[in-house]
Amino acid sequence: MARRTPRALKPLRHESYRWLFASIVMAMLSAGLLIVGLVWQVVALGGGPTQLSAVTSASAVGMLLTTLLGGALADRVPQKFILIGDAMLQSAAIGAVAILSLAGLLDIWHLTVAALITGLATGLYYPAYSALLPSILPSDDLLAANGLEGVLRPMLMQAGGPALASALIAVWSPGLALAAAAAAAFGGGLFVIALPTTPVRRELTDVGTSPVVALLRDVREGFVYMVRTPWLFATLLYASVMILVMMGPFEVLVPFAIKDQAGGGPPEHAYVLAAFGVGSAIGSLVVASFRLPRRYLTVMNLLWGLGCIPLVVFGVSSQVWVMVVAGLVMGAMFQGGMVIWGTLLQRRVPSALLGRVSSLDFFVSLAFMPISMALAGPVSELIGLGTTFLVAGLVPVGLAIITILVARLPADEIAHPLDSVDEGSAELAALQERPD
Repeated sequence: MARRTPRALKPLRHESYRWLFASIVMAMLSAGLLIVGLVWQVVALGGGPTQLSAVTSASAVGMLLTTLLGGALADRVPQKFILIGDAMLQSAAIGAVAILSLAGLLDIWHLTVAALITGLATGLYYPAYSALLPSILPSDDLLAANGLEGVLRPMLMQAGGPALASALIAVWSPGLALAAAAAAAFGGGLFVIALPTTPVRRELTDVGTSPVVALLRDVREGFVYMVRTPWLFATLLYASVMILVMMGPFEVLVPFAIKDQAGGGPPEHAYVLAAFGVGSAIGSLVVASFRLPRRYLTVMNLLWGLGCIPLVVFGVSSQVWVMVVAGLVMGAMFQGGMVIWGTLLQRRVPSALLGRVSSLDFFVSLAFMPISMALAGPVSELIGLGTTFLVAGLVPVGLAIITILVARLPADEIAHPLDSVDEGSAELAALQERPD
């Protein structure tokens, strides 16, 4: 008797997805290598926190500049070409600073420019990938594909890539780690070339219109769709506030909780981050191994809200192992919700708008993360570390419940079961019937 393919691995039966999967592996490996390579290259050049902040901020600015544009392009241009261009642009930028580093000619400003360019490319990547996936996979396999990506991300970006970069730096220099990141990005682009060219899933009726005007109209149409779609607008609004409330405390204040309350240092902080990554992989794999929940909107928002509660631990515990467990639980619940979210967008958003809606999702996350990180320190000094973690852990739960009830998400998910491949087309038709 033939053995059944586990649900989480079913997308790999499709040849096109196998090429895309290989490109994702290389792209995430490149990102993991780059994270560590950039940090230690700045240090090797004599830079400190200010210089490193300038480099990382340049990357974030680049992503913010192109994310909305990337969504409009993904709905106008075959996504394959965007992904190829993105990979080659990243490879060229990272490769250039790697060569300069190995030649002893590198300066901090070179790294800043390269980080800006890679940020610009990353802003184009996510909308194009999100819009491409439903065109090469059946709708029933989207949940599993998003789950596989959720497993890969912590394995390659938080573990494998940084570990390989550290080894290359120890053997030679940060320049070698940057060269490996450039090579991985280039390899990812080569795998995308093997993908079939999928047609743009919309009719372009503005031929002859200025490209700038056409793109701005596209972005506006994405905003209009978001505002007029209650489940989407409510979830994005909730996610924005949640990120604002909890991301800064997790990223900025957890190291101080480990140091001041548990007497730990960098290794203990690394344990917590690693646990978050392991939890993310477990959460992705578990969600991808089952069918999409019938109450998908309710489950997703509750996973995010309840996933914040372990932050309270960092405000009250003096035991590192307890903090590690908290990180594990947070990672599992957050990434489990993200797998549902990615699948939900690909199943319910009209294909003609998927790139733009995905870019709005990415933009919201990027916009509120730095604000949250900037506020975390001053707020903790004002109300105390423990109180800050208490607020960050409990407020999102209440907001999740309010969102579910006020936006009537239970009624919406019952009225729109995700067992029809035409859900997105129906929503587009409904949108077109509404007056401006």
